[in-house]
Amino acid sequence: MSSIPSTSASLNGRNGHANPPLSQTGSASETYEASPASPSSAYPANGYPPAPYPQNSHNEEIVSHLYHSGFQTGNYADTILVCDPHFSDDYCLLTSFLFIQHVHQNVYRLHAIILSRSPYLAHLMSTSPQTSGQRAIYVNLEQEPEVTQEGFAIALGYLYSSVSMSMIQPSNARAVLAAGCLLGGMEDLCAFAYDVCRHSLSVETIDQWLHFTDSVPSSGDGSGTPDLPQTSVFGLYAQRLRDDVFKFLVTLPEMLEGASPQQDTSSGSAASSGRDVLLQVYSRVPFELFKSAVESPTFRIGEAFTPFLMIKSIHVSFAFADEFVTGSDQARFKFAKDAIDLRKRGISRGSGAEETVVLAFGGGNFGGSAVHITRKLRKRPLWKVNS
Repeated sequence: MSSIPSTSASLNGRNGHANPPLSQTGSASETYEASPASPSSAYPANGYPPAPYPQNSHNEEIVSHLYHSGFQTGNYADTILVCDPHFSDDYCLLTSFLFIQHVHQNVYRLHAIILSRSPYLAHLMSTSPQTSGQRAIYVNLEQEPEVTQEGFAIALGYLYSSVSMSMIQPSNARAVLAAGCLLGGMEDLCAFAYDVCRHSLSVETIDQWLHFTDSVPSSGDGSGTPDLPQTSVFGLYAQRLRDDVFKFLVTLPEMLEGASPQQDTSSGSAASSGRDVLLQVYSRVPFELFKSAVESPTFRIGEAFTPFLMIKSIHVSFAFADEFVTGSDQARFKFAKDAIDLRKRGISRGSGAEETVVLAFGGGNFGGSAVHITRKLRKRPLWKVNS
């Protein structure tokens, strides 16, 4: 039997007549005017101006009331949402604990009609048995490490009001994005959180983003940023974030090249030069991303970082016996060599693989990079066992 009420029945006392569609009533931003009491009167109007219909302010009051009384204090809640896995198997402990306060130990008192805006939560409510006056649903955030309690709370609040977006900061934007993608139905929140993530990319935060990119699968061919499986909680945003990190890495030389070294006020010594900062960043980049960035045509490391040197080709062929590499190729090669030296003492140490850089002479790269990064496993020494 269908759970959808018949439109012929009375809907909230309106004799079955639902609200007219928006196209008939106008948008929410329009100003409505009261109709005159007698539109067909032959006498002139009384001179009073038409009263505006306060639709916007009224809607704002409703949303503010829902957020404060509904989400923040949990008044008249009909659904219990639990994020703590310790309560999922003990309903008696949960129900006795809930009356202490609204939000405590990751337990929320919420409202099914609001939660149904999220496809994920709507599915949980439709598949969770309701054994008492209140329905209880469980969200195990331990299965999604990118979704923090703070990010989840902001996303939940967004179901009640967009004021929740004001709490998004660079420190929690990725967690909010993950929570928004998990719950679904909140594209505006996800788009805003993603934009905050993009703007948070910097030399100071790049290590956090490198850890993020290293935690997602790689294509392993070094040809570019790999495609990510759609099983990621971020969905399409996962690939966008990885592309943003890649773009930051390949454009970092140009940003640092124009920056002058700043004075370290604590020690009185000059801060690291742009090239030193670039080397330190690339010494911590995962190999596939390191290879893709250094070999990328958009990675333009200028002569300000490496002196211009013309090196005659040591690879002699009948067609390119006197070819020279360009200054940009030489600068790229020198930078990659220095970065690999740093990586040997850091990220690649003890990996069992050896990273090398090769400078291809002869102009056979067809406009691409003449610098190629390779990695091969070190050969283990063989021991002869005498019988």
